[in-house]
Amino acid sequence: MSIKESLVRNSPNFLQDSAVTIFNVYQYKIRHGGKYKSYRDYYHKFSNASILDIKTEQQKRLANFLNSSVTKSKWYSRYSKYHALSDFPILNKEDIITNLDSIATIREKDAVISLTGGTTGASMKVLYTKENTQERHAILDNFRAQYGYKIGKKCAWFSGKNIVTEQNLTRGICYRDDYINKIRFFSTFHITDSNFDVYWAAFCKFAPEFIVGFPSSVYELCAMAAARGLKLENTVTAFFPTAETLLPIHREIIGSVLGCKIADQYASSEGAPFILECQHGGLHIHPLTGVFEVVDENMQPAQEGEILVTSFTTEGTPLIRYRIGDRIRLAAQDKQCICGSCFPLVESIDGRSTDYILSPTQGKINSVNISNSTKGINGIIQFQVIQKELEQVEVLVVAGSDFITAEQGKFKTALAERFGANMKINLKVVDDIPKERSGKFRVVKNNIKP
Repeated sequence: MSIKESLVRNSPNFLQDSAVTIFNVYQYKIRHGGKYKSYRDYYHKFSNASILDIKTEQQKRLANFLNSSVTKSKWYSRYSKYHALSDFPILNKEDIITNLDSIATIREKDAVISLTGGTTGASMKVLYTKENTQERHAILDNFRAQYGYKIGKKCAWFSGKNIVTEQNLTRGICYRDDYINKIRFFSTFHITDSNFDVYWAAFCKFAPEFIVGFPSSVYELCAMAAARGLKLENTVTAFFPTAETLLPIHREIIGSVLGCKIADQYASSEGAPFILECQHGGLHIHPLTGVFEVVDENMQPAQEGEILVTSFTTEGTPLIRYRIGDRIRLAAQDKQCICGSCFPLVESIDGRSTDYILSPTQGKINSVNISNSTKGINGIIQFQVIQKELEQVEVLVVAGSDFITAEQGKFKTALAERFGANMKINLKVVDDIPKERSGKFRVVKNNIKP
């Protein structure tokens, strides 16, 4: 932590809240200035366009983006004779970390800087143009507006900001407030059973209409509430998950405790194109934000697998066929969503391609499949599977009083069905499971990956 951050965190609460408010007002001025309004109009206009109009516009945007990249980026200038997207090489995270100066088209002093959290490795920096930042927020705001959200409505935010101290918690403070925009930022680093009463009281008193943030953090709070037989009294309209894979158990528990719609989305701090959930539950690729290529382990086109992303809103640090490390499963091409949109459908967002347990008999089991092992099991608030050896896993569980011996046995049986009979499962009930430095939570930690 820097001296500046330390001074801010340890200053009086009203000064900290004032600093958060001022910072947010400044950020929103950048994000919602310039061409933000024209992009809101643009995305609204194309929300119900025909397939032909969408495909024509996507090809136009792709051509402009590729041309801009090879013209302005030293890294991509060598590919100036390439015309098709498939001609371009795959871009890896290591390429950006070590060659940002030659990939970027703008100077850092002129950019909006975005840092990845480094959940599964080194942190990475990318540079956005201000216009691209405005476009990305126009996309998000257009999406959230479908559920009634707009800036100024009361919103609880759970993200990876280390914004409170232990001293704050003893005084019942687990958040910082943006007074003007009516946002309460909750710390995701201190949601534990011992701090539950502090969080629940602050959350209920604030009575948010909307929630944005890490699904694992909101789920953890809701799971503790459910274990105590509590439900939120006020109405939450919608929860917008960010930064993590939304798991089935998240939907079940958050929905039951908060009684709200859960509108999933996929993007990334690097600037990936968007996948957005419509009000009928369809996960739609937004074709005007970029191109998703789904590939198998041999980097060949597939229906399910890792994704390579080409994002039209990354002109500052062009992402062309970027291996972002996430997996999706496409829906059948002829499948239509009842919402009427012609945007392509995704069957599921399966999370990090590196988040899996390796079984000697079952192969790779991803985190979404593993999370489904909690269905019908009482008392589990949070769990994490750690693999250090091929034939053995450690399963840490934060549990309520209902997680009795019989439930533990059912849980181990459900895991064994996924991992195979030869996998030894060491289950431990613990008080707390540490989060990553980014404040995110990982269901799976595989320490034997090649």
